[in-house]
This record gives sequence, C-alpha cells and structure tokens, in this order.
Amino acid sequence: MAALADSMIGDHPARPVLVLSNRPCAGGLEKARERGIPVATIDHAAFSDREGFEDALDAALRRAAVDLICLAGFMRVLTPGFVARWKGRMLNVHPSLLPKYPGLGTHARAIAAGDAEAGASVHEVTAELDAGPVLGQARVPVLPGDDADALAARVLRAEHLLYPEVLRRVAAGDRSRVDLSLGPPAD
Repeated sequence: MAALADSMIGDHPARPVLVLSNRPCAGGLEKARERGIPVATIDHAAFSDREGFEDALDAALRRAAVDLICLAGFMRVLTPGFVARWKGRMLNVHPSLLPKYPGLGTHARAIAAGDAEAGASVHEVTAELDAGPVLGQARVPVLPGDDADALAARVLRAEHLLYPEVLRRVAAGDRSRVDLSLGPPAD
C-alpha cells in the first residue's frame, strides 16, 4: 500500500482517496494516516455473512468516489457478486508467477518444485481466485540456499516496483503488460 501511495505523485494519473482494511490493527492504516490519506475499517467479524460485509465495503468505496481498487494484503476471498460490481476496476498483487502457485504458500512451493525463478504478478480480480488477466509480472531468481523467508523478501521488493508501474498504466487506460526481471541482490 505504501509503495502504491508513494508512487501517486506528480504526473501520475491516479491519487489515493481511501485506504480501507477489514482489520482494525492493520499497519497500513497508520502509514496511510501519516501520508494524509483517509482511512476506514470495516471489520468482517462484525458481520454475520459475507454479503453484509461486502455491502459495507462497497458503500464505503462509493462514498469515497473510488474509481479503481488496489488490493494489497487483503486476505479475504471476495464473492462473485462483489467482484462483478467492480469488474475491470480491481487489481491485486500475488507473490508468484501466475498461473503458477495461486493461493497461499507460494515461496515454499516454488522452492520445493526446484524453480529457477519466482516472482510477483499483478492481475485483474475475477471471481476465480488469482485467475484474472495478468497485467504484469516481475521475476526474481531463486538462489541456492533460499528458504521461503529469503525468497519472500526478494519477491516483496519486486512487488514494490511492479505494482506501482501496473497501476500507473491501468489508471491511464493502458492495460498492456508490464514485465520486469530483477537479478540477484548486490552484495
């Protein structure tokens, strides 16, 4: 979230209008406040069903006049109904080179498979988990001796470069794919 917000300056075609979390203690809320971005929390635990929670999300997003939703660390599966309301206007970042390794545990899965590279994907959100059109990918090498945490840190740095670039293009009406390849970290 911070990397996205920090990128939206100057001639960037988008501006952050709201940071919304379903977790009242999410660290991104304070980072948003520090940047002067309005924040909201809609705790999913306060709702008896997903539809009620998503109706509250939708209402908050519409009150803030949101044009494009950028998910980052939002670990809730959204219903097809919510996704349909925001079709073509919701992005997500995922820590794998989709379609490889949708869901959780991506770094350990890449290492266990013996993959030479891993990375991050930014995709349009669809009703199927991590299956929307990929708008960009950043590749990083899997290094000898990597564990899931070391690989995750390298992939996170790649996400912070990739997601802002994809957002810039999409906000400008350009859905052409972004591809980045990052070499091993400098010693």
